[in-house]
Amino acid sequence: MSKGKKYTDSAKLVERAKLYDANEAVALVLQTSKAKFDETIELHIRLGVDSRHADQQVRGAVVLPHGTGKTIRTLVFCKEDKVQTALDAGADYAGGAEYVEKIQKENWFDFDVVIATPDMMGVIGRLGKVLGPKGLMPNPKAGTVTPDVAKAVTEAKAGKIEYRLDKTNIIHCPIGKASFGEEKLIDNFNTLMGAVIKAKPAAAKGQYIKSCVVASTMGPGVKVNAAKLG
Repeated sequence: MSKGKKYTDSAKLVERAKLYDANEAVALVLQTSKAKFDETIELHIRLGVDSRHADQQVRGAVVLPHGTGKTIRTLVFCKEDKVQTALDAGADYAGGAEYVEKIQKENWFDFDVVIATPDMMGVIGRLGKVLGPKGLMPNPKAGTVTPDVAKAVTEAKAGKIEYRLDKTNIIHCPIGKASFGEEKLIDNFNTLMGAVIKAKPAAAKGQYIKSCVVASTMGPGVKVNAAKLG
């Protein structure tokens, strides 16, 4: 697949073999972000763990200080007495069985984050097969299974992101938009990286952060010097 002229020009600015400091990498990604839309800046972290083992899983959530730049639509599964609380906190949708039915019958997915109170997990368990593959199933580790729905909604709207390993032991997460500028993106980068380092499993041996790449939606990846990250 041939790359476009903008990508080719941008790629020339990046030394493929070089490992950049985080600040340099973010600055270079912004310099090579040339699309006509506000590109998302993403972080890809390869970890020295084996996600097939339960004791080497890395998963959690963190609130980025400057959010992600994306408007987050939230669906809250809760009993009737908490519906108004969820809506007052900013939830886009809140309820119970009626939303389970809507998802099952209408293939409805007009939401980005699903939050549930613990007493609703039995009800939404039936949705595991459709929510799971999309990364939408509520999880206590991500703070999306909680009795405090107001707090969970507020954090989701403020830019809380979930990080988890894929099958190749890589974490892929957005850290903002190109329009944020270098300073805000570095703040978000450091916050996410700090959370991932803190989540290092006791069973992990050897180098924990194998590689780290920052990239914009349409631009080339820039390698960050993982040895300086922890």
